[in-house]
Amino acid sequence: MSNSLIRIAPGALTIGKPLPWDVFDSEGNILLRQGYVIQTNSQLEQLFERGRFKPRKIERPKEEAFEDLRQRNPFAEYGDLLTTLETTLKAITSEDPTAQKRLLGLCRMLDKTCQEAPDASLALVHLYSIGPTIHEQILFYGILCHFIARQFGLEEKRATVLTAAALTANLALVPVADQLNASNKVLTDDQRAVIRKHPLRSIDALKSAGISNKLLLRIIAQHHEQADGSGYPEGLSGGEILPEAEILALSERYVAMITKRAYRNRMNITEARKLIATLADGKFRPAIPRSLLLVLGDHPPGMLVRLVNNEVGVVTRRADRTRGPFVKAIFGPRGNRYSGTVERDTSLLEYNIRAPEEPEIMPSMDFSMLWGFRS
Repeated sequence: MSNSLIRIAPGALTIGKPLPWDVFDSEGNILLRQGYVIQTNSQLEQLFERGRFKPRKIERPKEEAFEDLRQRNPFAEYGDLLTTLETTLKAITSEDPTAQKRLLGLCRMLDKTCQEAPDASLALVHLYSIGPTIHEQILFYGILCHFIARQFGLEEKRATVLTAAALTANLALVPVADQLNASNKVLTDDQRAVIRKHPLRSIDALKSAGISNKLLLRIIAQHHEQADGSGYPEGLSGGEILPEAEILALSERYVAMITKRAYRNRMNITEARKLIATLADGKFRPAIPRSLLLVLGDHPPGMLVRLVNNEVGVVTRRADRTRGPFVKAIFGPRGNRYSGTVERDTSLLEYNIRAPEEPEIMPSMDFSMLWGFRS
């Protein structure tokens, strides 16, 4: 494996944020599992100084069909999804002739991941919501759109186009988004202009790359319109706005609520759900916010919670008809870290959820083990 590993680039890891992939030494031995949270600068410096590595993404030949029949583990796929998203967006902006094939392949990859492992896919949105990059945010939009579209009852073909729109609608913001999110200064007029023009600029880039699906382009054009006519760029209102555009807008709004920016703190998931519930009153088609709330449940996967017995754990599965949601307990009632994990059915009185848990720094977790992808 050692010849398929590369050195971790400075800036790729962040204190307080779970590792996006497993970390190896130069011999290919596992050092840190995905989900480990770096707590201090000295830990971060040691990783760089001692030559830690991560798996290299192997680029497929251009003539090869972008089809992958492997069983999906969203946590193991996370790094590849992000890399594939980045290369796809670069292919579009560079007018690469493979851009459309790459986008379709990425959509299939993401949809398959969400279908095969829905709870783990939703967990990505919440586990990595502390300080996501623009590519992570875009991936979250795609995941949420996948689930909201199907809960809303969108036909499969339109849902697939919506996924493609979610992955490309913010193409024009990619060069500046991380810088804007990290700034606590008031936006300049030029920055506001970039933001307001990004739907049309993204459409222009797609057209230049030979991607001209009319529904895709309409969704992107409308995803910042508002039901009351106050949106942009056309000031559309009510039924003039596609439901797909509203689903994308709501996905972006939810991610913005639960992510931290330099200029504001993030909401906890309970607060975000309450605000989403108010958006059914004239802001969106009422069925769209309701669909998101049904997808999430009261306690969505990836949420940290404290149980009535004082254990702390992470929600791994949403509730079914009579049981759950299900939590893997990580800390015991006295705050001791469990050596393994124990699943709790929170529909049982002794394991009811008392409250969301909001530590200053997320505890390290082995995501693939918690979700049963590895024993």
